[in-house]
Amino acid sequence: MPSSPLRWLITGGSSGFGRTITEAALARGDAVVVTARDVATLDDLAARGAETAELDVTRPDQVRSVVAAAGGIDVLVNNAGFGHVGALEEVAEADLRRVLETNVLGALAMTRAVLPHMRAVRRGHIVQLSSVGGVIGNPGHAAYATSKFALEGASEALAGEVAPFGIRVTIVEPGPFRTRFAGTSMTWADPIADYAGTPAGVLRERFSKQDGNQPGDPVRAAEIIVDTVHAADAPLRLPLGRAAVDRIRERLRERTAELEAVAELGLSADFPS
Repeated sequence: MPSSPLRWLITGGSSGFGRTITEAALARGDAVVVTARDVATLDDLAARGAETAELDVTRPDQVRSVVAAAGGIDVLVNNAGFGHVGALEEVAEADLRRVLETNVLGALAMTRAVLPHMRAVRRGHIVQLSSVGGVIGNPGHAAYATSKFALEGASEALAGEVAPFGIRVTIVEPGPFRTRFAGTSMTWADPIADYAGTPAGVLRERFSKQDGNQPGDPVRAAEIIVDTVHAADAPLRLPLGRAAVDRIRERLRERTAELEAVAELGLSADFPS
């Protein structure tokens, strides 16, 4: 268990989990460097003791300079990202690339930038903000699911790579929380009429009505994340909220049933013993 205050670097701190995790870490007595594309949105956090920096995680030059200026980081929280609603056919090429560059490549660039220090001091904790959408690919959320599935795969591999150096990885999988994610932080593909009334179209309608009504409390979630980082043991995956726990549990049961249904067929692909 960490015995002294930790130094955090948190991306996407202007709203949502980035902001509430910053507040929770400061309340715990930790030091925080919090970033956003528009650093002026962090002025109130600076007044409360946080260090702030302008950062677009899709710009490698800014990633390198911010990490270098932040100094010895104990905890990296890759929170910067956004959602994009639309069936795969509806998603424009530029929007797909933007989602992947921010949610995946940006997070991995930040991770790669902090690892040399963490590896040298033989400790550190990387917190990856994924989603229930990193476990369940919802129709109508194809670009976002792509990004979060990719982040989870990379992070699971990373956890095994850095464990020998005392570095921990936790993948946070929130369900619907009352942040700006379903509101101003969400982007939308132009709809194709044929998808209206299909599962993809239904998800589009649901997201448009969800903002402000989500069951998850982002303040409590942030406290859980900070407590997890300070704990002696930390899970690789941390689902947050009843919706996430229930849906992921059910999906894992479905996956097991799907595996068993095709197991004999799959086993027959090997050379005979």
